[in-house]
Amino acid sequence: MSNRMAAATDWVLARLPVDKVWREHLSEYYAPKNFNFWYYFGSLAMLVLVNQIVTGIWLTMFYKPDAALAFDSVEYIMRDVNWGWLIRYMHSTGASAFFVVVYLHMFRGLIYGSFKKPRELVWIFGMLIFFALMAECFTGYLLPWGQMSYWGAQVIISLFSAIPYFGEDLALWIRGDYVVADATLNRFFAFHVIAVPLLLLALVFLHIVALHQVGSNNPDGVEIKKNKDSRGIPMDGIPFHPYYSVKDIVGVAVFLIVCSVILFYMPEMGGYFLEPDNFVPANPLETPEHIVPVWYFTPYYAILRAIPDKFGGVLAMGASVFVLFLLPWLDRSEVKSIRYRSGLFKKAVAVFVITFFVLGYLGTQPATPVATIFARIFTLLYFAFFLFMPFYSRWDKDKPVPDRVTENRSLIASFQDHCPKAKSLFCQVTKPVAFQLKSGKTVRIRVIDFQGIVYVIKESVAQFKNKK
Repeated sequence: MSNRMAAATDWVLARLPVDKVWREHLSEYYAPKNFNFWYYFGSLAMLVLVNQIVTGIWLTMFYKPDAALAFDSVEYIMRDVNWGWLIRYMHSTGASAFFVVVYLHMFRGLIYGSFKKPRELVWIFGMLIFFALMAECFTGYLLPWGQMSYWGAQVIISLFSAIPYFGEDLALWIRGDYVVADATLNRFFAFHVIAVPLLLLALVFLHIVALHQVGSNNPDGVEIKKNKDSRGIPMDGIPFHPYYSVKDIVGVAVFLIVCSVILFYMPEMGGYFLEPDNFVPANPLETPEHIVPVWYFTPYYAILRAIPDKFGGVLAMGASVFVLFLLPWLDRSEVKSIRYRSGLFKKAVAVFVITFFVLGYLGTQPATPVATIFARIFTLLYFAFFLFMPFYSRWDKDKPVPDRVTENRSLIASFQDHCPKAKSLFCQVTKPVAFQLKSGKTVRIRVIDFQGIVYVIKESVAQFKNKK
């Protein structure tokens, strides 16, 4: 039996080299050994993508892409389908979670210079994923056919009409009618369920292939391929599997706990994830008092409203996304990581982060005169970060970059240095274990010791009884 299985396996592998893909992209793909907290968000983005695809398939089994039935079909999913409320909330919460991890993933690329040579194409594919993700969420936002969905789509689609010459025809083609109607819903359903997801999967594949071709960046910005041993293995690298695939499980566990708390206790997140107006059927004759997009679009919406001219606002909003594509050529510094950049760059990044959050807040507020003035100020700061980058990045007085990657001090190790009791307790509940890498190097790490945990619990109980 085993010989037959081996022969069948060899037959498959000769025609479908799964083992080769496994080696090149997992077991023999060497990643820098100093990855830190910020490197969780790439794998978390993959997890959320899978969640969105799976829950989306389940929702399409019951959803009706019809203007007369769409809202009722969503209510049917929520009230009558077994676990339908959970699937719907997993999908709606997953959309917000997707943007949380993608924004943090992009921020990590910004501070560690992951867009610089030789990773320009990796960054470009990543930004195309971000753009496709925005299109996916915009088309999906209309599908519940609630008040905010309807009027939000009406406002956003009307922006395309501001484009000179062909804007009106483009807006008409997107709607499929002169107003947002059944034709619009059907088009958006087709884009949301088929067209954009296929594009997203293709871009994710290209993003990963391009990344594995040039290798992963690291918090030091040091290219590990420059230092290899006699067998051609990076001396500062470790196999992605099992070391980082196991490490990512910790990040996934924490992420799922946080998502579960939101999912079961605050799925609407105070109206930011699911607006109250979206629980009311779409009414073309009644406009909501305050039309705002979902939270992850609000920074760009604030930029749009900051410009008094409609076409100028659309142009500024598009430029605020497009300028991100130019980062590899705007940053003129030779140093990648923010660890070795000057204080000028760090201050610029800090101002940019504050600006992004303030614009996001302003995008949720009514367009009062005071709010508009602040939106214009912070819009200028947003673009100034990119437009002046070729100058202040060149003026940087950067620190010397090490030849080899440096070790990251873990949170536990730092805590142990400042708390001897914590160090003693940590040593009691863990034990040292040695692992030998393929390069021949031996790595010692501490793993949980269940006998030690039982001993600590018994000692604690005994001390408590003695005190009594």
